[in-house]
Amino acid sequence: MISTSQASNEKRRIALTSVGAAIFLTGFKLVIGLITGSLGILSEALHSALDLVAAAITFFAVRHSDKPADEDHNYGHGKIENYSALIETLLLVVTCVWIVYEAIHRLTTGKMEIDVTVWSFVVIVTSIIIDVSRSRALYRIAKKHESQALEADALHFSTDIWSSSVVLVGLTGAAFHFYYADPIAALIVAMIVLTVSYRLGKRSFNALVDRAPLGLNEKIYEIVRDIPEVKNFHDIKVRESGPYKFVDLNIHVDKNISIDQAHQISHQVEEAIISKIKNVKVMVHAEPD
Repeated sequence: MISTSQASNEKRRIALTSVGAAIFLTGFKLVIGLITGSLGILSEALHSALDLVAAAITFFAVRHSDKPADEDHNYGHGKIENYSALIETLLLVVTCVWIVYEAIHRLTTGKMEIDVTVWSFVVIVTSIIIDVSRSRALYRIAKKHESQALEADALHFSTDIWSSSVVLVGLTGAAFHFYYADPIAALIVAMIVLTVSYRLGKRSFNALVDRAPLGLNEKIYEIVRDIPEVKNFHDIKVRESGPYKFVDLNIHVDKNISIDQAHQISHQVEEAIISKIKNVKVMVHAEPD
């Protein structure tokens, strides 16, 4: 079993790699976008710039979210990851507002002259290759450690793959003097980003308001139900904080057993839940049946 410190180090490394990739792509897209005048590439540069901010926030989040509970944070610091995901959502929405404004402005004014060069295609293809590699790596580590911040980062960069593909189509149209393709492509990018923003925002908001993770109550019910020493149980409460889950429940035990035996049954319930669910902390209250 991987230790908490090993998990933290692995999350930090992948988050830092994401920051480095975002710095490279932002600079590359900005230079080529300014040279060619492509709104699609400039919108991608802005998107990557906000990705850079998001990646930096994610790096900060994974550095601090695994800190142990203290006197002021009795449940640990996991919520930092949820706040990180929410901030990334807001950054994505800001991206959409600028892209939509510029695209509509160009469509209505007709100012859409673009100097499409081989570098226009190089920067987009390079972006797609890097984003595919980066999003896969982030998803893998996010799933391994159940990190919402890294999953949000992975979703962030997986949208770049789609948006870059759309821009590639727009540039191809512009190369054949269909200049409307570029702002139209930018609008499609905005729709993609808005869709992912909603998905990110909903999940992070649910965690921040302590909504029970989908299906977790049912899973705990099935685990406890199979423990014969537990006569009955109720009041299952679940909350999420970053990669961690906190479970409280009441169990009923035989009223004729000793306090020590009741404690042992409570411990058995805790161990059963911990063995089936990752990153969970359990509090069991035993009552006489």
